[in-house]
Amino acid sequence: MDHSPRFLRIVNETKARIRELSVAQVRERLDKGEPFALIDVREDREWDEGHVKGAAHIGRGVLERDIERAFPEMETEIVLYCGGGFRSALAADMLQRMGYTRVYSMDGGWRAWNDTGGPTEGAKR
Repeated sequence: MDHSPRFLRIVNETKARIRELSVAQVRERLDKGEPFALIDVREDREWDEGHVKGAAHIGRGVLERDIERAFPEMETEIVLYCGGGFRSALAADMLQRMGYTRVYSMDGGWRAWNDTGGPTEGAKR
């Protein structure tokens, strides 16, 4: 995907303020049954085309509006992912600003998940 330089600058600045987990780390935690919320912040169309098995969907456009209803406890551990890890980084930053204390962005997002053969559900990989 071809991103503008200004967008990439904002993402890079944001990544300095948030915590990230690799796909391998997220898969390991899922395999161990560790409790955390895995949230896909992609657009509805992207979600419908396939997503990480067991993930919840709260699109980036409504995340700030809907997150507290879905996860009212600010200590809830939340891992966000998007297509490549940029939107989820921005979303993690926003959730931290809202007071969530255990938020992560999955580096590489959906594309990296598929590249490593992670379990999926939905229409297609």
